[in-house]
Amino acid sequence: MPDRAVIDALFPADLPEPEHWEQQYPARDLPEGALVTRLGPSPTGFVHLGGIYVGLIDQDVARRSGGRYLVRVEDTDQSREVEGALAQFERGFSYFHLAADEDLGRGGGYGPYQQSARERIYLTYVRDLLRQGKAYLDFATKEELAAITQRQQATKLPTGYYGSWAIWRDADPADVQAKLDAGDPYVVRFRAPDDTGARARFTDAIRGPLEAEANRNDVVILKSSDQSPRLPTYHFAHAVDDHLMRVNLVIRGDEWISSVPVHQQLFDALGFEPVTYAHIAPLMKQEGGSKRKLSKRKDPEASVDFFIEAGYPAEAVLYYLRGLVNGRLAEMPLEQALTEPINLDECGVAGPLVDLVKLDDIAADHIATLSGAEILAAVRSWAERFDPELRRVLDDEPDLALRALAVERDGAENPRKDLKKWSEFRPVYGFFFPQLHAAVSGPDDERIAALGVDRVVVQAVARDFAADYRQLDDGQEWFEQIRAVAAKHGFARNAKEFKKNPEAFPGSIREASQIIRIALTGSTRSPDLHAITRALGQEEVLNRISALTK
Repeated sequence: MPDRAVIDALFPADLPEPEHWEQQYPARDLPEGALVTRLGPSPTGFVHLGGIYVGLIDQDVARRSGGRYLVRVEDTDQSREVEGALAQFERGFSYFHLAADEDLGRGGGYGPYQQSARERIYLTYVRDLLRQGKAYLDFATKEELAAITQRQQATKLPTGYYGSWAIWRDADPADVQAKLDAGDPYVVRFRAPDDTGARARFTDAIRGPLEAEANRNDVVILKSSDQSPRLPTYHFAHAVDDHLMRVNLVIRGDEWISSVPVHQQLFDALGFEPVTYAHIAPLMKQEGGSKRKLSKRKDPEASVDFFIEAGYPAEAVLYYLRGLVNGRLAEMPLEQALTEPINLDECGVAGPLVDLVKLDDIAADHIATLSGAEILAAVRSWAERFDPELRRVLDDEPDLALRALAVERDGAENPRKDLKKWSEFRPVYGFFFPQLHAAVSGPDDERIAALGVDRVVVQAVARDFAADYRQLDDGQEWFEQIRAVAAKHGFARNAKEFKKNPEAFPGSIREASQIIRIALTGSTRSPDLHAITRALGQEEVLNRISALTK
């Protein structure tokens, strides 16, 4: 092992000792039993739905215990950083009401909350491990590492950098000095304990007592000396950060269970009290007869932006995800489930399925409970970014929008549930607005032609309907206007009569009604026609019907 002077010369001369950081980040003044949780998104990609899933658990268990929830950007792998990722983090967490108590934007007494800004902290603790002989400089080249792996595979030995395979683990200090003098790049490796036959044991907050083979590998804790800034690997950074930020509960995916042994060794070597881990099962997707992990590469719904761009109400998504965390919450009404506590001991160990059909039903049910004003405000906010034309129309026609939203909703025992997300407002309600309505071009419009009614009859029906049209309050009386004009032009009274003798009629009352419906809405399917006309007003009704008379 190089002597202390050689080790210290590798680091900035003004680098503080560990005691400095311990004093700067003292134990938090929190109630007994308070939990400090953290979410560590990496800007090597955008936030996965699983990040929201873990974040809502982090936030809930921390705040209910009187603790703190923080978000720490884990950006030590800067070569893979994705432009715009940090902005997407803020956008996603804000949309789903997962504001942290401490983060990059809000600050806090235990920052910086971005690992790339904590270089001096990490270097202090790396230097301390080197001084104690618990870490060492390693000059192995990529070619040497590849050769080691190849030989291990050939002899069917576990691959890795350990024991006699760790060629710089017990190197002569003179050889180390020669490499330093030559300016050869190096990494710093953790010196794993020699008791490789031991078992690592720990109690998971979700899964209970677990054990695994102890780590034997001398993992890299500080990346190559020819890089700037000198940043650690995730394993080392998280140990230092969780300790100094006084995190005492780490909730993360179960793919990290295998890393617990090395994390235990690092905490022990650094003299830190270990944290409690809670490893959750990943979100899954049904594919044929099997399940697989929800993948950002394969599944659009794995991205948080998918839900934001579609305009899913945040409350509906959070309710759905909370039900996946604790099944009992899925059985409660939405408002209650959003306020009930999440219990880690009720989390399953099998990955829950993400079912968009189920989420659509939840979202539709939720939107059906909202007032027209609440829906309009949400749609306007969504459209500000994703549909500027719709936003302008809603700004110009707020009263019409509220009348449209009242159709089959206000006062209805079973309000309409045809809106599942804000992006559906245009296709569902757009026809109410003259600026958005795809008006019929005349009796030869393909939507009218599909009814199979002669164009001359269509013109006559529209002309006579408009000539005597009255905007009546009673729905039955209003519909009698369609019935009267249909009878005048020889339409069958019902579909059965028309089917019995189709040559005798231009169509049934159904076709006559659809002529009016298509002219007003552009579709053969719509809410109650009378209610639509009340929302549109008589002038707009006549304007749309007149298009069929030309």
